[in-house]
Amino acid sequence: MTTLPEMRDLAQRLLHHEASAGNTSEPAESITFRVYEKLRGNLCVLVGVAGFQALASRALTLARSEVPGLRAVQVAADGRLQRVNGIEHPMKTNGDWIGEEGVIFISSLLGLLLMFLGEALTMNLVLNVWPDAAFDNDNPKDGRKA
Repeated sequence: MTTLPEMRDLAQRLLHHEASAGNTSEPAESITFRVYEKLRGNLCVLVGVAGFQALASRALTLARSEVPGLRAVQVAADGRLQRVNGIEHPMKTNGDWIGEEGVIFISSLLGLLLMFLGEALTMNLVLNVWPDAAFDNDNPKDGRKA
């Protein structure tokens, strides 16, 4: 299953918004990992840890079909991402994994949310996590109105 273009666009917007909102005094950490962790925190409240772990595992499996390098990543029982050997923070930090790999993984997760929760609830969740972001169609580069 390939992800919908709308979910890829939303994933790109989330990653770029998170990259621009990052605090430079904080330790370098993958942008994709930060987006994932914010979604995890809010979704665990909604669907529980086991529900989120199942959803994230499925999204990772879907993303692996397009990004074979994700085979080194797994979803732990608590929903956190880790390397297969158990080391936490599996994402690249020296490129912020904001490229196509991050977009594919986050868009797979968003696509499953869209399928199971519907568009309205998925967008409400995204706006709840990133209340200062405007994800509209006016400016696809950064999500702000022109």
